[in-house]
Amino acid sequence: MCGLIGILVSPDQRPAFSPEEFTRARDLMSHRGPDGAGAWDGGHIVLGHRRLAVIDLSPAGAQPFAHPRGVLVYNGELYNDAALRSELSREGWEFKSGADSETVLAALITWGERALARLRGMFALAYYDTATRRTLLARDPLGIKPLYWTRFTRSRVEHLAFASELRALIGLPGLAVRPDLVAASAYLTTIRTTLGTRTLYEGLYTLEPGEAVWIDGESGTLRATPARLSMHSQPPRPKEELPDQSVHDSVAESVRLHLRSDAPTCALLSGGLDSSILCSAAKRELPELWTYCSGAHESGADDDFAHAARVAEVIGSRHTEAPVTAEMFRERWPSMIDALALPLSTPNEVAINEVARRLRADGNVVTLSGEGADELFGGYEVPFRNAAAFEQAAGAGADSRDGGTFQLDDAAWIPRDAKPAILNEDVWRRLESDAVLIDDYRTRFARCRAESGDSDPLQAHFRFVRQVNLAGLLLRLDTATMLQGVEGRTPLADVEIAALADSLPSRWKFDDTLQGPAATKVALRRAFAHDLPAETIARPKASFPLPFQSWVADQAHVLRSSSFARLLFTEAAIASVVSRPADLWRLAWPMINLALWGRRFG
Repeated sequence: MCGLIGILVSPDQRPAFSPEEFTRARDLMSHRGPDGAGAWDGGHIVLGHRRLAVIDLSPAGAQPFAHPRGVLVYNGELYNDAALRSELSREGWEFKSGADSETVLAALITWGERALARLRGMFALAYYDTATRRTLLARDPLGIKPLYWTRFTRSRVEHLAFASELRALIGLPGLAVRPDLVAASAYLTTIRTTLGTRTLYEGLYTLEPGEAVWIDGESGTLRATPARLSMHSQPPRPKEELPDQSVHDSVAESVRLHLRSDAPTCALLSGGLDSSILCSAAKRELPELWTYCSGAHESGADDDFAHAARVAEVIGSRHTEAPVTAEMFRERWPSMIDALALPLSTPNEVAINEVARRLRADGNVVTLSGEGADELFGGYEVPFRNAAAFEQAAGAGADSRDGGTFQLDDAAWIPRDAKPAILNEDVWRRLESDAVLIDDYRTRFARCRAESGDSDPLQAHFRFVRQVNLAGLLLRLDTATMLQGVEGRTPLADVEIAALADSLPSRWKFDDTLQGPAATKVALRRAFAHDLPAETIARPKASFPLPFQSWVADQAHVLRSSSFARLLFTEAAIASVVSRPADLWRLAWPMINLALWGRRFG
């Protein structure tokens, strides 16, 4: 896991940045790569890299990886590395390191853009083709690794820059940034820091999951030609047999592949179904497995600590707790926003960051985490029960909303009809009542419906939740762990596991004829029923919960002092949240986050 950055201009020009300016921007991501730094200057393009050494810890694995035919900076891990190396070796490639980044470079040189569809792993990359002088930017299909880009002019030269973190782009001298109010309003509703390709900064964009963009500067103008990676090489056929064994074996195999590392590796364990499955499978591969749990002891009787300890005892892992206190939360929350140049998405981002700090202090560098199971296998009881009811009502003509509007209404932190009382009138008018957000949800859901067909209506909702919700959770894991120099891996958010999940009828994911947790993740619960205690198989969803409803009060005062907050929010909304933050926590969390972010970056 690493951090990458690059700046390019047309081939007849040079970037209007000194090496020192470029290095300072790159090193704003030093937490992503504490083990080394590198740069490559190709005249009209400069590539930089911060290294977290995980595979081939020797200097041979350092980046940028340069070859006469191409240069690569890469952030990620390749889990089918051995198979691709074998094939590339047969085609005559002579490897000089054990690094998977060299495998990716060899694949791109050998197969071109077609190589991307053959990578099983998580990645964000920039590849410079020395022959064509074109640059390829790409992200993995699930969006596990982030990649941002922007276009700007400095010294009358048009530049295109990209990086693993927005903080690095903002750190480029001369790049003026201001808030994107459309994205800020969307954040209030979704608590996600991106809206399609938009970020919270005007003119700074994210590549979407599975997006690949070729940048061509030969014409004198930097032109971006986008393409999209398919999740699967061909549509999977629905499986009619009971999926228990195939689900069990596929997940176990994914865990085995995700454990490939030359650096110490551990796993996060909340005591819930997903992390318990991962840790049970990982313990079979790593007899000395360390597991870690976070949360707050004052979260209540059903906090994660007791459940995690029980599972750790059953599987025999070496278990450690990393509790979060109110004082820690109060300090860590704004400091993470300052470091990331983004508001937090969910409160347990602080817990993930704290557990990453603790496991890194113990010498671990890589950790497994359970993101993906809920989105791929139907883990959200109330939302999917609501989706089933919506489909029934829509089919009977009793609900005229389209699926995207339903999803937006059902999952909103702040309902759309409450926005006029929260946002200042001129802001709400400029946003055209969240027209961009609504259109994004409608367009995405229509695409999901077209991909899944009409025979099993819930499948479109599963795909939509995977596209929208999972991307935010994966970004949360990446940012929270990488701030501590830790690589988070997600065996359940994997393209092969996604293909398997897509092949299952919806009743094997969510069964609305059942009550409680048993209705969710049906295939996963069945597949691992003999591996874990019955209480774990039946446990409701939880993930390092924190009592943030009461803790948000410690930062509510910033709404009064933040000029950005006063630009966005009505005086009545600010007064209500400041006086009753614990009661109005669904308003308080996103509003205070934007205020904390805006006081420095707004």
